[in-house]
Amino acid sequence: MSLEHVTERLAALVACDTQNPPRHITADAEIFAVCEAALPDGFDVRSWDHGDGHVSWLAVRGRPSVLFNVHLDTVPVGQGWTRDPLQLDVSDGRAYGRGACDIKGAAAVLLELAAQGAENLALLFTSDEEGAGGCCVERFLASGEGKRFRQVVVAEPTGCRAVLSHRGFLSVKTRFSGNPGHSSEARALSDNANHQMALWAAAALELARGLKTSAEDPGSCMNIGIVEGGTKSNVIAGHAFVHWSARLAPGSSSSEFLRAAKACAPAGAAVEWEVPFVGDPLPAGDADTSAAHEFCEAHAIETAPPVDFWTEAALFSGSGLPVFVLGPGDIRQAHVADEWVALEQLERAMNIYGQVVRNDG
Repeated sequence: MSLEHVTERLAALVACDTQNPPRHITADAEIFAVCEAALPDGFDVRSWDHGDGHVSWLAVRGRPSVLFNVHLDTVPVGQGWTRDPLQLDVSDGRAYGRGACDIKGAAAVLLELAAQGAENLALLFTSDEEGAGGCCVERFLASGEGKRFRQVVVAEPTGCRAVLSHRGFLSVKTRFSGNPGHSSEARALSDNANHQMALWAAAALELARGLKTSAEDPGSCMNIGIVEGGTKSNVIAGHAFVHWSARLAPGSSSSEFLRAAKACAPAGAAVEWEVPFVGDPLPAGDADTSAAHEFCEAHAIETAPPVDFWTEAALFSGSGLPVFVLGPGDIRQAHVADEWVALEQLERAMNIYGQVVRNDG
């Protein structure tokens, strides 16, 4: 394996601006041309442009039973970088650049495997995982394209260990409407939108705490991230806004938690609920993970404990496909200024992915 070739491919991917938002990506975007240029003859390449930056790119050669899934979009560059975020900087055993860890590094490894002539290989690259508004994987699964595969590998950063369970992710915007007026009126206690919001928040947080099964169990995490409301301290608040999220433990249902959280609103409160994203944990519901465990054992792939971050592996699990998460890097290196992935991790991913691909077909 030539690590130099992998970093060259990673440099080309990092140089393509795929920040999400704004997710200005189409099927003819440069990054898909970079991916296709890496493929030798024999690959069947198709793409679907779902609009608004949602693009799926599928490349298949031979008769693979394993599907590798990678998202090519990244979080915004942000502030605090000490180097050009869209120009790969390789130094001291690390490759720096936006997306190097999450997860263009994995894409570079897989493209190098393709270039080396992998006989059986399937790659599903998408553009909308970041930003809690993805549909590429969902539509891929709805099309029935996934039915030909017996195992899925989602290449998020896990230190190159297989993760078979993780938390869900639920993002909700809640709006309370009150009846404005002078704060001297006694009705302020019930008509104030901020009061309604506070009562709901207290009950919803208690709901989340109640999901702990023991003192050691982290339970299901709930976070109230944004709170806005009212106009002045002497005016009954006519509106209140809360943007909150929850990360449900494996085996839980994000939709069921949302229903329970809605029921925490005070009786008679005027409330609107907007749900930008709902993703169940991995495994989804009562999905059987035995096939994924057996696959890891057969390929001598080290497994890891559950992780707290959400991945699109839950979508594959929900469709009934065996799936695990495995990719180079550490989630703590993602979404940060000077994002990086260790060269050793890229090499390790090349070895693991390569072994899987050589045994496929």
